[in-house]
Amino acid sequence: GSSCVCEPGYRMVSSNGFSVTCEKCPENMRGVTQDGWNCITCPKGLTSEGNCKCPNNEILVERNIDGILLNEALCIHCNGSEQSFSVSDASGSRCVRCEKTFIQVSKSCDCNSPNILTGGLCFFAHEGLPPKGVATVRFAQLGITLTSAWFLKNLQSSASACWLYSNLTACQALGNMCVMNMNSLSSSSTDACGLFQYIFVSTARVGIVHSIAYWRHNLPWLYYGDQPGLASQVLEKNHFPTTFSFKGTDKDVKLQFLAASFDAAGNFLKWQSLEGGILQLCPDTQTKLNAAYAFGTTYQQSCKISVSKILLDFANPVFYDLFLEYNGDNGKQHLWAVPVLNLNLQYNEKFVNQGSNMNNWLLTRRFFLVDALSGKENDLGKPPRVIRIASKITISIRLVSHTPRGAIYPPLVTVAYKDVLIQNPETQSVMVSFSVSYEMNQSEAQIQTDIALGVLGGLAVLWSLLKTAGWKRRTGSSIIDLQTVFKFLLFYAGDLANVFFIITVGTGIYWLVFFKAQQFVSVLLPLPSQEEDFVTYIACAFSLKALQFLQLLVSQLTIDIFFIDWERPKGKVLKAVEGEGITRSAAAPVSIWRTYFIANEWNEIQTVRKINPLFQVLAVLFFLEVVGFSNLALMDASSSLTRSSESYVAPWSRILRFGVSAALWVAIAILQVIFFSVFYERFVEDKISQFVDLCCVSNISVFLLSHNCFGYYIHGRSVHGHADTNMEEMNMNLKREAENLCSQRGLLPNTDGQTFQISISRKMRLHYDWIHETLTRKRGPARLLDSSANTFEQSTRAYNTMNKFLSSFIDHVHKEMDYIVKDKLLLERILGMEFMEPIEKSIFYNDEGHSFSDVLYYGNETTLLIFDILFFSVVDLASQSFVLAAILTYLQQEIFRFIRNTLGQKNLASKTLVDERFLI
Repeated sequence: GSSCVCEPGYRMVSSNGFSVTCEKCPENMRGVTQDGWNCITCPKGLTSEGNCKCPNNEILVERNIDGILLNEALCIHCNGSEQSFSVSDASGSRCVRCEKTFIQVSKSCDCNSPNILTGGLCFFAHEGLPPKGVATVRFAQLGITLTSAWFLKNLQSSASACWLYSNLTACQALGNMCVMNMNSLSSSSTDACGLFQYIFVSTARVGIVHSIAYWRHNLPWLYYGDQPGLASQVLEKNHFPTTFSFKGTDKDVKLQFLAASFDAAGNFLKWQSLEGGILQLCPDTQTKLNAAYAFGTTYQQSCKISVSKILLDFANPVFYDLFLEYNGDNGKQHLWAVPVLNLNLQYNEKFVNQGSNMNNWLLTRRFFLVDALSGKENDLGKPPRVIRIASKITISIRLVSHTPRGAIYPPLVTVAYKDVLIQNPETQSVMVSFSVSYEMNQSEAQIQTDIALGVLGGLAVLWSLLKTAGWKRRTGSSIIDLQTVFKFLLFYAGDLANVFFIITVGTGIYWLVFFKAQQFVSVLLPLPSQEEDFVTYIACAFSLKALQFLQLLVSQLTIDIFFIDWERPKGKVLKAVEGEGITRSAAAPVSIWRTYFIANEWNEIQTVRKINPLFQVLAVLFFLEVVGFSNLALMDASSSLTRSSESYVAPWSRILRFGVSAALWVAIAILQVIFFSVFYERFVEDKISQFVDLCCVSNISVFLLSHNCFGYYIHGRSVHGHADTNMEEMNMNLKREAENLCSQRGLLPNTDGQTFQISISRKMRLHYDWIHETLTRKRGPARLLDSSANTFEQSTRAYNTMNKFLSSFIDHVHKEMDYIVKDKLLLERILGMEFMEPIEKSIFYNDEGHSFSDVLYYGNETTLLIFDILFFSVVDLASQSFVLAAILTYLQQEIFRFIRNTLGQKNLASKTLVDERFLI
């Protein structure tokens, strides 16, 4: 369809390449010469194209030897007798010497009876020919067996010529037909592979090539043998004779694959380097195609190719024998034969290469990319009915364990073919893929991980038991009930999440450092299938940490809290008595605004953290996506943070993605904690310490109970006696305090200790609950305007009663519910529990820090940080997107902060009688 030609019976007069001028030939010269420019008489008839034709074994002559055109074409017979032995060639234009077997057998160019003519060759009838071949090809995926026109024409002749004459080309052609039949063997069939095996067994006397028992002289090397366990010996017995590195010369860092290529007829074509992309069916740039053979770079390529393009580009199959080139000790170049695992190979109609047990594998040598030849029925000139395509090719490189110099086992090429029934080539397409994978035995790493998991998991059980014992002491209960078991499981969930987190972070950083930093290869990354346990550990860590986080959230939202107001009335005021019409003197009321103020400040610090969550997320995302740390998670040997747009981008490693992101999260969090604790909180603002100072200035103490019999106390009693004063007096008081002209703020005389951990007695707790029950009988005052006077008065009396009781308790008024102040033992601080049980007297433990932050976000930064890291990692592993993971992580932080603020505010209003309308 790209040029114009004249109709039959017309000669060409002129042609400029785009159009032609034609002229009809006269009736006495109806034929057209082969070149199309002249008319000629054809004595023996015309072809369908209007040219002259001659009978078999005659050649067409249209011109004299000097080029002058004859008026009438001649058909000259080729002399096939002795001395000449000539026949017409395939085009019918020359006489050529006939095939040598005709001359040897019949002394002529005819293969007369009783001699046997097959595949264009002539054989003696009494010669020991191989068995009659079956010219069929089985396409097992489609369940179709075809009689191949190519096999019908060439199978028997190739087998006979290979067997009788050791003809190299015929032997190669026979081997190719066996490969087109998927190297499948059957003990009862004489198909191409059956004939090849017959000749292989029968030619043991001719010797072998290069001391390889499976490579006969004159025969192609197709099989490694079918002995059980042979594949494992071939792949694991001997190391490859050279080593590789990630950094060095081209010989050290590249896999030098060479392929010997043959056509279907058995002719050797050429040696080819795989760097030309000859095995990659998907189109790509030369740089990216060559990246497949950079040592240590996991390569993956896949695409869809239309069947019409395949038929156009691969009309004739090419067969490959693959070798890996290396330099020997003497500096000479050597070749190592690369075995092939054909997943479609059948032995007695059973697939033998499907499982992972290599002892059952049957390794082969030769393979092809596309076979559009064997699927042609009856006529080689027609399109094939079925084509066979190498839909998946994988080159596997396995590292020898415990070798520091990059020794590898022989590579293995795994090929999976797909049978395609041709229906509509223009609309049909096939998915093809090519990959190079690197692996090593990960059993030792798995054993070490299991040991670490077992040891740390056992320690987590002991730690959880200690936490449960401390919780039982703090709740004032000594009975092991269902609640105790449930609490132990919650503690264990959190500790086991930490174990999984430590193991996964350690594993990720280990692979990141040791894989990327090595020069001579000693470790290789786990394959995606080997990462499943690692991903499971991350999922377990996230699930358990989420359970711990929710339990922490619930416990913080249910704490008991009360603000003790130490302010006392100053003087008396006249107050009208309702219904009596008289006035009486009464104590001046104490302002509630200080309590509201402290309540608001407490409400604000409930979700204060030791780091800035937004900055944390943005900083991690900046280093991953802008600086380029994400490139460290690629499965290649490069440790560069930048990649060229033209270079090949290797697939992601889930272990490295987690290792890089987790390392950045931890490093940036540590830097934030150092910055805030060393600089910001010291020189700018420390909200936790400021809250304690504010309590003292406001003359209000905070009484917290996180457990039934355990909590925290912030002593805020003003050293000046009162805080309800004007600005001048307030400044004067602060000045006196700064100049040490007044007593110290501590609970005990001449001390500064204002924060305590408290362990209260059962009697104290019962009295507190009795008053608190009245206080919370109605859940807070709701709306003052629409609440009944009786309920409000009852709540007010309960509030005053609780305030009076707690202030008197702090002042040692109740001798039957007194307390002592002491320091915690070092072991008590380490274990986070109390050894002494407060039976008669409560115990106030001096707190050098601000341990009351344990009921705030601030004191649980480790749990929150690990939860954020795991949430980020789970989203990233699921989506392979750091940006999406960062966005969702920030959203969940804000959602839980909103929940914590909202419900914490309601709990604060309920427990302290502070109207929620004043919490802003």
